[in-house]
Amino acid sequence: MTDAHPTFSPGLSGVPVTRSSVSFIDGTRGVLEYRGISVNSLATKSNFVETAYLLLFGALPTPSQLATFRQDLGEHRRIKYRIVDLMKCLPEGGHPMDALQAAVAALGMFYPGVDVQNPKTQYLSAVRLIAKLPTLVAAYARLRHGDDYLPPRDDLTHSENFLYMLTGRVPDKVLSEIFDACLVLHAEHGMNASTFSGLVTASTLTDPYTVVSSAIGTLKGPLHGGATEKVLIMLTHIGSVSNVRPWLEARIAAKEKIMGFGHREYKVKDPRAVILQQLAGRLFSHYGSSPMYEVATEVERVNESLLSSKNVYANVDFYSGILYERMGIERDCFPPVFAMARVVGWLAHWMEQVKDNHLFRPTEIYQGKHGLPYRPPDDRNLAEL
Repeated sequence: MTDAHPTFSPGLSGVPVTRSSVSFIDGTRGVLEYRGISVNSLATKSNFVETAYLLLFGALPTPSQLATFRQDLGEHRRIKYRIVDLMKCLPEGGHPMDALQAAVAALGMFYPGVDVQNPKTQYLSAVRLIAKLPTLVAAYARLRHGDDYLPPRDDLTHSENFLYMLTGRVPDKVLSEIFDACLVLHAEHGMNASTFSGLVTASTLTDPYTVVSSAIGTLKGPLHGGATEKVLIMLTHIGSVSNVRPWLEARIAAKEKIMGFGHREYKVKDPRAVILQQLAGRLFSHYGSSPMYEVATEVERVNESLLSSKNVYANVDFYSGILYERMGIERDCFPPVFAMARVVGWLAHWMEQVKDNHLFRPTEIYQGKHGLPYRPPDDRNLAEL
């Protein structure tokens, strides 16, 4: 028996698992592109619906294509009353990500999409998921507090409609534009954990609702989409600008992770964090600043002075939660809002995967024993087990 093993890379770190043309990241220069277009350009000049079309189909839409896509999304925002009933039966104290994962999985029972390599199935499934996820997120956010579910409105944009369903008020233009830009920034980011999880599921040729449900479960973790929520908990714990330096120095000395800092890809400040900070400035200039923002900017300043030599800078999670909370979104709803945007990236990669599908079947390095005898129950020594 040989001891030779293939190269082991924990967590598949640095191991390419697919070829893709959806997005590009250059972590040294701080570049993020969707289909070759800078995310900065898309966040400042485009909108979420147009960006979704770009990611799904590879090019910016013509005016007629955009009009059709926007109309199709509007027509599929509503959800079955039985889905609403399902969410009413979920625990009020449950995490919204668990509710979203359950509801998305249930969607697949109402809209079977088993012919996953059929372009018509792909288009309709993508439209339904992008259109219905905001409705699901807003519905559970209200239902768990005893408020009525608000059906979507066809006369509102994608972002306006979500904020309306969440709060019962139509947002003004500034608020909806800032929120829409946040969705653009969160729509896609290469082969991250949730995208990989979705692709593994997709490689079995299961339906797209199961694929997205799988990705949502991965996104929930505190090392992925759940980090945004953890950043605000951290900032709340720090409490004031004067506490920032001693708090950071103590955490760094203890070699503890600083939430919202550092990224597997970026050796400079996350380009999305740069844009989010600009959006925060715009938001606060219209609606008043937040004490949390003052603490955050001081945390970034001190952290850079302490850790810039190690290439540890602010990532996308650091400022996004501050924006969402100022918009009136509850902290545990941050990950579902993330999922509302990232579903586009998941679907774009799903469509690539099933076009030339290969079942994901990695190997493992066995480190256990061999040739052990079976022992009857009375002959087993618990100390040896």
